[in-house]
Amino acid sequence: MSNVAPEGPPAAEATAAELQSEQLVETVHVGPVAVLSMVYRPHNLLGPKLTGAIVDAVQGAVASGSRAIVLRSGLRNFCAGADVTQFSRSAQEQEQTTLGPVAFLEFMETLPVPVVASVHGACLGGGFELALIADYVIAAASAKIGSVEIALGLHPLMGGIQRQVQRAGILRAKELSMLGRRYDAATLERWNLINLVVEDEDLESATMTVAQELANGPTVAHAATKRLAWIAANEGVVAADLAMEDLQKPIWASEDLKAGLRSFRKNGPGLAVFEGR
Repeated sequence: MSNVAPEGPPAAEATAAELQSEQLVETVHVGPVAVLSMVYRPHNLLGPKLTGAIVDAVQGAVASGSRAIVLRSGLRNFCAGADVTQFSRSAQEQEQTTLGPVAFLEFMETLPVPVVASVHGACLGGGFELALIADYVIAAASAKIGSVEIALGLHPLMGGIQRQVQRAGILRAKELSMLGRRYDAATLERWNLINLVVEDEDLESATMTVAQELANGPTVAHAATKRLAWIAANEGVVAADLAMEDLQKPIWASEDLKAGLRSFRKNGPGLAVFEGR
């Protein structure tokens, strides 16, 4: 899971057949963690092609029993922005090939397993929006991150503004989108847009430590936590309170809760081994 993969020929020089057969997201299983590496050359430009590949890879990981997912890049940059060629396609054409932006965001944010975004290099525009839909964002100290769509006469098109408002507040969200600057990871950690910043050489190990901890936790409870947090963020605390009892029912029936209670009685807190059921 190195931060930089060898660069191949630029996408502009690739033949149509090569692009058609290209695997855009590579999956490696490390115990209960599925590591998904985006390799859409040259810079993982985000559009229906890449989001469709991410959905396929995520669905495969969940179906295989993975209990946490790492979303990272196998190229020099995490994601350098939008694939501007998509702007010439009609909304109807895009809907026929992949989930629309809102459906993609909801799909990722409501997955029953935790998602960790591991960011290095450039994480700009749509790449920043992609990172924001993860449950935990960890970034290399040298990463450059920002909502730079203003350079094209746009603003974030995939829900980035409202998610920045949720996390950093309205003033910072407007600053990010209206000035279009690139920020260092430490600044965005202070603004509550990133969970953790580490030295570049520690990104891989730190990412896997967090992902393994999440994957070895009580998966049923994690799913309920994610859903409850999503409802609270999008519909408010009252809606979350009303949904809480039903969302907690699977926890009470889970094998993980039984294992946790047995371990607590026998060994005290913090020593339970969960199976994710």
